Amino acid sequence: MSCHEIEDLISQGESLTVEFKSDSKCLPDRELLAAIVSLANTEGGDLLLGVEDDGTITGLHANHLNTAGLPALIANKTNPPLSVRIEKIDLPGGSVAWIKIPKSRQLVSTSEGLLQRRRLMANGKPEAVPFYPHEFVQRQSSLGLVDPSSVPVQGLTVDELNPLERHRIREAIQRYGGDQSLLSLADNELDGALGLTINDEGITRPTVAGLLLLGREADLRKRLPAHEVAFQVLRGTDVRVNEFFRKPLLQTFEEVEQLFRARVEEEEIQVGLFRVPIPNYDRRAFREAFVNALVHRDYSRLGAVHVMLDDDGLSISSPGGFVDGVTLQNLLTVAPQSRNPLLADIIKRIGLAERTGRGIDRIYEGMLRYGRPAPDYSQSNPYTVTVRMLSAEADLEFLKMILQHEEQTGGAMPIDSLIILSRLREERRLTTPDLIASVQKSEPAIRATLEKLLEAGLVEAHGTGRGRTYTLSAKVYRQTGQKAAYVRQAGFDAIQQEQMVLSYIDKHGSVKRADVVELCHLNPPQAYRLLKRLKEQGKISQSGERRYAVYTRKA
Repeated sequence: MSCHEIEDLISQGESLTVEFKSDSKCLPDRELLAAIVSLANTEGGDLLLGVEDDGTITGLHANHLNTAGLPALIANKTNPPLSVRIEKIDLPGGSVAWIKIPKSRQLVSTSEGLLQRRRLMANGKPEAVPFYPHEFVQRQSSLGLVDPSSVPVQGLTVDELNPLERHRIREAIQRYGGDQSLLSLADNELDGALGLTINDEGITRPTVAGLLLLGREADLRKRLPAHEVAFQVLRGTDVRVNEFFRKPLLQTFEEVEQLFRARVEEEEIQVGLFRVPIPNYDRRAFREAFVNALVHRDYSRLGAVHVMLDDDGLSISSPGGFVDGVTLQNLLTVAPQSRNPLLADIIKRIGLAERTGRGIDRIYEGMLRYGRPAPDYSQSNPYTVTVRMLSAEADLEFLKMILQHEEQTGGAMPIDSLIILSRLREERRLTTPDLIASVQKSEPAIRATLEKLLEAGLVEAHGTGRGRTYTLSAKVYRQTGQKAAYVRQAGFDAIQQEQMVLSYIDKHGSVKRADVVELCHLNPPQAYRLLKRLKEQGKISQSGERRYAVYTRKA
């Protein structure tokens, strides 16, 4: 890191992944190791030795000025040995040791057996706390190292499960198009095939997944107290519905879905020969989001799965952050992962969730095809995953365009294409790099999708090279009744642009590249090429270079 980068990091204060440690009195090795272990057992991060809690730089103690031996000290006094990177950086207030600590994929303690993790207090400040044995499974499941849903439930036998819930599973397989081969199995065979039960030292016991699907409510409350679902409807600050469930998963799903469906309103539009329903909330998107919350939640962490409908839309949250490897930046592309693999597999085989593991695509599709904003996961944190689906008005003309394209191609519009069309609908003109964060794929992959949209006549390209921009096509604007908007966004042809620049110079005496960008709705590289073309034609001359360049009429 450079001095400026370190100073910027310090200015942001301590967080879950950033820790300051004073070294003015020579920080004891034990305290240094405890801080490093707590970061490694959480999300990894940066420890800055020589910085006070308030961000004041006081520098390293003389004993720590030579940082060359610190990596070996840390490796020798952690178990298993932890490998860190250390860099000494000289700042105005003194030297600081920047210690980069990786997130460990196994529990790490000091050689003295001290095991800690980090958490955020109510005031948002971080603290190191003991890592207790009952939290080990929670940590390991988030890393994908163990499957908590496959563990047998001690003290409970198969005879204590509710046979009516097996009937509910069979009905769900028929209703949702699940694995039909399961229907011919006897009850004990069905339990074994799905992993609902397991032989534990000669006794057939339910797994945690089996308890969640077949358990009686009293056993669920006693043996899995974290299992709870809340359904709430708010109108302003007025609570209209506030229901809580601790029933088996399928029964809970059916009852919550019934409450949700009662609040779905539809209108219809005519597209060709067909009447197409337009719901205020897409049922499939709700189902995938709710099932994801039930299946991927952390059942070792107390807290309910919350389904809330308010004036702004629908939000669904579940305890436990994203599993290791899943982030806001790769939600659409990361390989499917679950905190509870057995439970996830059961739900897929029943037919309740997307069999491909790409339920997130369904959630996006259920919002974007109606011209609504993409689902928002930005409120998620290390302890909770939250998805927000706004109840915006559907863009009926946009939906008609999607439906007509799907009818012509005989297939559903791909998610990448929906995201790109939605962004262009909202922001009018974009470059390929502008789309990377939304599509979550590489520039070549995005370019390939744009080329298909170009061939389909849904998108138009303007310019060449890295300055190439894209807008919705004239056909799309015409179909949506926005012909004037197309002219504004597509801009003017090259001759018109040249005349506009020359007229600007005649009126104001000179022009800069920034003026051309604003005047002709171009990006900087395109404006540069336009001015270069006018110079080559002998119509203008340049004084100054780069951003200080000024162009005037050639005498």
